[in-house]
Formats: sequence, C-alpha cells, structure tokens
Amino acid sequence: MLTGFDADARAVALNAFAATLASAGLSYPYRFQPTGNAGLPTGLDVDADGRLSEPQDAQGWGRFPGAGGTAILSRLPLLADQAQDHSAFLWRDLPGHLMPPGTDPALADVQRLSSHSHLILPVQWGDRRLSLLIWHATPPAFDGPEDRNGRRNHDEAAFWLHLLAGSLPFAAPDPPFVLAGDANLDPADGDGLPAALRALLSHPAVQDPAPRGSHARRPPADDPDHSGDPALDTALYDTLGGLRLDYLLPSADLSVTASGVLWPPPDAPLLADLAAASHHFPVWMDLTPPP
Repeated sequence: MLTGFDADARAVALNAFAATLASAGLSYPYRFQPTGNAGLPTGLDVDADGRLSEPQDAQGWGRFPGAGGTAILSRLPLLADQAQDHSAFLWRDLPGHLMPPGTDPALADVQRLSSHSHLILPVQWGDRRLSLLIWHATPPAFDGPEDRNGRRNHDEAAFWLHLLAGSLPFAAPDPPFVLAGDANLDPADGDGLPAALRALLSHPAVQDPAPRGSHARRPPADDPDHSGDPALDTALYDTLGGLRLDYLLPSADLSVTASGVLWPPPDAPLLADLAAASHHFPVWMDLTPPP
C-alpha cells in the first residue's frame, strides 16, 4: 500500500511503476487504485476566500481528482469486485462527529469524511480471505482556529471505531483483517486530537505490534513527550520528524511473526532513496493466518 501516488483513469502510472518493479525482480501482478476524494470538486468555496475551484475547495486537498492517491500492489489476488468503498460517506453522518460548529449547511450537505478514502479491499489468502481496511487521513494542520483538519483527522480514525462497533450503516468486517493506513497522527506527540487513534490502537478486535526500526526515536523518561504509557513510549516514531504516523494493525486472531520499519542507518545507501521518496518510512509485517 502506497500513499501519495497520483491516480489516472487508466492506471498508466501504476502499471508503469509495477513494470519497473518487475524489471528488478519484484512481481506484483495484482493492483488496485481508487480515485479517492483528493481534488474532487465540491463546487463550494470551502475556505471562504472568495475563490472557487482551488485545491483547498475540493473534498480533500488536491489540484486534480486522484491527486496524492492510494495504490495497492499485491502478489496475492485482489478481489476488487468485492471491494467496499466508503469514501462518499458524509462527515455529518458519523456518530458524534467533530465537524466544526457553524459549518455552512450547504457544505455539510456535501462534505465527505474521507480526505482521501476509506476502503475495504479483500485479498485471497490461500483458502481464505484477508480484508485490508485502508485509509489515508488529512494532516491535522494547515487550517485556522476552527481546527477543521484536526477535527477531520480525528474522525477519519473514528470511522473505523464505529464500523467495528456496528454503529454505521455498513456491516463490520469479518476477521481476519488488517487496518492499513497513513493516519498522519502520532498517538502521543505532535499536533492533532489522538483520542480516536488511541482507542483504535487499544481496541480488543485489533492488535498493535508497535513495529520498530533500528533508528527509531523513543522519548526517555525526562523527555517532555514521555507519556508514561509503555505501549505508547515503545511504539516506533517512524518519520524523519520523529512521529509515528503510519500503521498496520492486524485483527486479534492473526499471529504476527515479525514486524518493523524500513529505517536504515544514516550511512546506508538506501536511506537517500527513502528520503527522496517520502518523509515517511515503510512499515512491514509478517502474518500467519489463524488456525
């Protein structure tokens, strides 16, 4: 799962990328790319600056539909015809939503919760199915005192809590599944409203292996960011800025045999490539199916 990968109508970029990987000996014959909400016009002046059709007036920030989208590449068959795309779900329809008070009713009528997407994509895993619960949230910044992005970021994680609780008009996913996404939020550090993400990390239906890299930063006891919660303090802070933003959260029935973050030492040649590609590091996990 890659985020920040622009989508085009015929998946030309994704297929070309897969061909490049194949030439290096990495075959991913199954691929899926939703358009998502970034760059999708709302027709409204969302930021109230008197101008329409700017990137910030779209359903999610983007200069064109599909900007900064999500791409899934797989060695295992993707059951794309059975995918459930909840990206059109309206923000106002989330129970207990944090949409800013005083939001223009015309905007509330069209504003989707997902800044990019909320998607359930089944994978054929031997004789069983594994569902990927995919999301990519807005950063909780780049707004004003109304904290619109911070509130939306919170609710993009809260969507999964409500789905697992059965309080949305969609069926809760059957295990095994893996929540996979860029939450753009650290549970203990940085900006944002972490309550929903923390609840997701400790939800009884999922497990958090807290994958670590060899160069992870963890706050010492005298660090102002030290939370006192061992589960939070031992979790990886997986970006160059020292925040944990990207998550793989398997359902509780799966066995995690290994996990980590591809964070090579400063003198490793690969580090320059990773830094050029993103300010996030790739998270990986080895899973064994339940009996």
